[in-house]
Amino acid sequence: MRFLRLRWLPVLFVPGILLISSHALAADLTLDEVVRGLDTLWVLIAAFLVFFMQAGFGMVEAGFIRAKNTVNILMKNFIDYGVASIMFFIMGYAFMFGNGSGFIGTEGFGLSNAPNPSGVSLYAFFLFQAAFCGAAATIVAGAMSERMKFRSYLMYTVFISAVVYPIVGHWVWSGAGWLSSMGFADFAGSTVVHATGGFAALAGVLFLGPRIGKFGPDGSPRAVPGHSLPLAALGVFILWFGWFGFNPGSALAVSNGEKIALIATNTNLAAAAGAISAMITVWIKYGKPDLSMTMNGALAGLVAITAPCAFVMPGEAIVIGLIAGIIVVYGVLFLDYVRIDDPVGAIPVHGFNGVWGTLAVGLFGHRSLGLAHEGLFHGGGLTQLGIQALGVAACTLFVFVSMSAVFYFIHSTFGLRVSRDEELRGLDIDEHGMEAYSGFQVFTTQ
Repeated sequence: MRFLRLRWLPVLFVPGILLISSHALAADLTLDEVVRGLDTLWVLIAAFLVFFMQAGFGMVEAGFIRAKNTVNILMKNFIDYGVASIMFFIMGYAFMFGNGSGFIGTEGFGLSNAPNPSGVSLYAFFLFQAAFCGAAATIVAGAMSERMKFRSYLMYTVFISAVVYPIVGHWVWSGAGWLSSMGFADFAGSTVVHATGGFAALAGVLFLGPRIGKFGPDGSPRAVPGHSLPLAALGVFILWFGWFGFNPGSALAVSNGEKIALIATNTNLAAAAGAISAMITVWIKYGKPDLSMTMNGALAGLVAITAPCAFVMPGEAIVIGLIAGIIVVYGVLFLDYVRIDDPVGAIPVHGFNGVWGTLAVGLFGHRSLGLAHEGLFHGGGLTQLGIQALGVAACTLFVFVSMSAVFYFIHSTFGLRVSRDEELRGLDIDEHGMEAYSGFQVFTTQ
């Protein structure tokens, strides 16, 4: 009987399809209106996927740090998306997409008479871009985890989401920015999102300093294991899944199926290659296939392919991912060597590989796929590579200098770092008055 009922399901859908079709005809919808509606729906779905990446960031960062700081890092992941959404609505969108100069937009505050450079609904475009803003902001949380004051993190989030990130976005994505007018290409944000977050994190950790006990008296790094690799693994898979909204969604249209399919394929292949190359690199170096490095290798591949995902072919995406996995391993070792403490590897994953992915556009990119000039390996010479190098240098320098000023201000006024006793007890109890896993505190009864 159940089989018979299932056989009739397609027949039951026919009246619904006919009803929708008759409604569209009755409303006299044009083909352009139908296409715009489908494109808007696609951008909304992509925005939902990018929003879900916030859960991925939270799980990765929580898993890679100690249990006593879990509530704190999850609170930061919740609130930075909330702050970023509001600040991007009030002023960030205007600075990023408003008409103005090649440096910054000056209209559209609160979305009032806001320009819409996309072909979809303004609100769908805003939601998609706000999710990107939240992703850039949350990268810093992991790098500065286990020792930063919560209220100071709130202040940082206001600055990056309202001003710093939107200015970089205006240069690259507004259509009027000075970098986009030169032909600089960053399809989905290796520089705009990931290098921005990564170099903001670098500025922050330099002011913050390493965690207590991370480096020995002789400067040698010590392992500070996270409390849950399963949580971190879940986060990586969520991020990998969400990236299928991050990159293909940046096409802002579903009508070109070939393009978004290529982008999705490149995204997946680069992530897979990054995981494999990071695993092999750390296996050769230390004799064991390290899970945490392998997971960061997948994220590194995803970050690296974000800029060139629409401009390269699948084989080239694999090469980009393979190099990204190597970069993240040696990036982590480099930070340890110079005594910079990044508990989750956010700076190598997002900062270093954001730069690599942006430069890869100038090496592997195809003009036939929408690039201004052929990449170096396709006979284009150094033109596109030079533009990419100039763009990523300008953006990362601006982010590092501006965020250094922000962190200096916070450090000088409210302070960045919790006290030694608070750090040793864990930020969950002192900052939030609760634990992620109950039962560790001893309570006495009268």
